[in-house]
Amino acid sequence: MAFFAGFALLLVAGCGPISKLNSRVVVQPVAPSDTASQPADESASDTSLAEIINKQILRGHYGEGEKALRSFLVRHPGDRQAEALLRQLTVDPRQMLGREGSIYVVQPGDSYSTLAARYLGDAGLFLVLARYNGSTNPSLLRAGERLHMPSSAAVGGQSSGLVAAGSTTRPEQVGSAQPAVPGSGMVTESSVVKATRLQQEGITLMDQGKQAEALARLDQALTTYPQLRPSGPAAVSLRKQLVSSYHQRAIVLYRDQHLDQAITLWDRALAIDPKFEPAIIYRARAMELQLRLKQL
Repeated sequence: MAFFAGFALLLVAGCGPISKLNSRVVVQPVAPSDTASQPADESASDTSLAEIINKQILRGHYGEGEKALRSFLVRHPGDRQAEALLRQLTVDPRQMLGREGSIYVVQPGDSYSTLAARYLGDAGLFLVLARYNGSTNPSLLRAGERLHMPSSAAVGGQSSGLVAAGSTTRPEQVGSAQPAVPGSGMVTESSVVKATRLQQEGITLMDQGKQAEALARLDQALTTYPQLRPSGPAAVSLRKQLVSSYHQRAIVLYRDQHLDQAITLWDRALAIDPKFEPAIIYRARAMELQLRLKQL
């Protein structure tokens, strides 16, 4: 009886208000102003592939994206992901995917990547599918939109469309029905590229007011690549909301004594924000309660 009374007190105490940590502003040093006069390829010498995808490709800045990818490949010759993206950015989409097709009506939760996985057999072909449909914003799809899906890559006859790694075939020679053969060395979407794309899709969904879908996209992005950095203020805001979502779900699990699942969610919250005080406190209480239960 004394234990259960103690458990009740733990739950009651856990529901009380918890003060939040004061955020501290870190001032980053400002680079010398003369860097603005440097040529574009030099000033962008430290631009990562994820930044190119986030800031140019997913926003539809295809011309800038092409220049950035070519500059990236000068610094990182042979990078398969950059080569695959550049290929999708410069090839004629109709020549690559075929001109014959059918109309598809976009459903809630669809994205160019999920449709590329379904119709082309490779989620990494989201960019060429977006260009195939004349999209100037590959991160944005609205339910009800009508898209043109290449019939040569329909389900049941899926197509990768990418040149196999090490192949000497030029992009303009890629046919519309190249089969995707497992283990054949086809260039596929890497974890960092996929996570970057999913994060941007989450931001777009949040802008559309679809919070649950946006949080699910970001959750998938961080599961795919936990080291993913936020791409800007919108991504930072979305992460804060995801941390709060993890915490609220964990609280419900904690009260129902599903302690392992609750602790897992708090671990995920703290992986994003190690200083999130509510998760720190509740996680410690959950572990203490878990230990007491094992001692019964």
